[in-house]
Amino acid sequence: MTPKEFFEFAKKHDAKMVDLKFTDFLGSWQHCSYPIETWDEGTFEDGVGFDGSSIRGWQSIDQSDMLAVPDASTTVLDPFYQRPTVSVIANIVDPITKEDYSRDPRHVARKAEAHLKSTGIADTCYIGPEPEFFIFDSVRYEQNEHHGFYEIDSVEGAWNTARFEEPNLGYKPGYKGGYFPVSPTDTYHDLRGEMVYALIDIGIVVEAHHHEVGTAGQSEIDMEFAPLLKMSDQFAWYKYIIRNVAKNHGKTVTFMPKPLFNDNGSGMHTHLSLWKDGIPLFAGDSYAGMSEMAMHAIAGVLKHAGAVLAFAAPTTNSYRRLVPGFEAPVNLAYSQRNRSAAVRIPMYSDNPKAKRFEFRCPDPTANGYLMFSALLMAALDGIENELDPGEPLDRDIYDMSAAELAEWPHTPGSLEEALGALGEDHAFLTKGNVFTDDLIEEWISYKTENEIEELRLRPHPHEFYLYYDN
Repeated sequence: MTPKEFFEFAKKHDAKMVDLKFTDFLGSWQHCSYPIETWDEGTFEDGVGFDGSSIRGWQSIDQSDMLAVPDASTTVLDPFYQRPTVSVIANIVDPITKEDYSRDPRHVARKAEAHLKSTGIADTCYIGPEPEFFIFDSVRYEQNEHHGFYEIDSVEGAWNTARFEEPNLGYKPGYKGGYFPVSPTDTYHDLRGEMVYALIDIGIVVEAHHHEVGTAGQSEIDMEFAPLLKMSDQFAWYKYIIRNVAKNHGKTVTFMPKPLFNDNGSGMHTHLSLWKDGIPLFAGDSYAGMSEMAMHAIAGVLKHAGAVLAFAAPTTNSYRRLVPGFEAPVNLAYSQRNRSAAVRIPMYSDNPKAKRFEFRCPDPTANGYLMFSALLMAALDGIENELDPGEPLDRDIYDMSAAELAEWPHTPGSLEEALGALGEDHAFLTKGNVFTDDLIEEWISYKTENEIEELRLRPHPHEFYLYYDN
């Protein structure tokens, strides 16, 4: 869509307002709304000003002026405002140099796609994420000097089988018992359906939706694979739509990977494939019907997994999910069909177009622009250096001894370890100036100061159980 078509679109839908959206450093959408009459076609070149010092991890107050330049190709009708409102996603630009802002996550994704083309290896990177989330009825939490707690509730929660509900009809999915039940145990079919229809209405192709393994409304809605930048935009819309549809029904959604103790967490298994001139490049005669290029790509992901996880599992809570004994893979190995390996090669189809690998460690707290770009850069490094992924892990890890498992490398055990890996291993990310040293340094600094160090200061409720009367 061109700027001219943007105004035609607004007129067609009788929209008097435009909502400008952009993604902050950590991956949350920010927005500002303008009467459409205040814009003209020049706005799509000149942008609109805003305070960059008020955005997490961006500018200092003495250099706060920034420009948000709308991308007309992202124009859709926002589904949640009372009156018709046109929505458009912006790129961030420095008002003095007129250069794209290095810490703008969308700029990173744009550079990643351009770098891929410049290598001559491929011209398109397709990404297919599978975000999971919980639908709760209420959440309460607080942390201060003398008080700290959280409390989650859900009409579907297994802990509510004895709650007085006038009447309590049962039908609560058990812990780890929520995968694929029909109604009435799955009480959220229609709600997820409404989420799907809202996604479809703005042009996102949805493959499936279903209840997930966890109790208390864990769900999954899968989007059809799309080019990296397009999928990054779609993932931002995905979170926005899921949360707002839930809120309209008096529910609350979280993408936290581990909100419930002792049950499955929410991951975001992410599929990746490379294509050139419309031809898929990952089908071949190697292991599991993959090409040599695909195997090199898998090797790159496994080699750089620690650094990639600094963006793909980017919260302290992420490492409550990435622990042995649950569904999340902690073994940095690859396999066909085996879901306990970090990289799985799906075997549902022999169609060359379906050949891809699935990185199973990420979770949906990730900033899609940064995570998908980091995953692509790791795969490219493996291809360019013809890395060998080693032998596959085609065994059930639960049948393996501790000594056998120790032979396989593991994911980082904490966000601090992942950030350490990123600090030591990021040359593959800065190729083509896709990630800048400035962005990586700020990511490590922000996460360390605002998340890791803040949690270190606070006692955990379970510590009172362990130590209060020692």
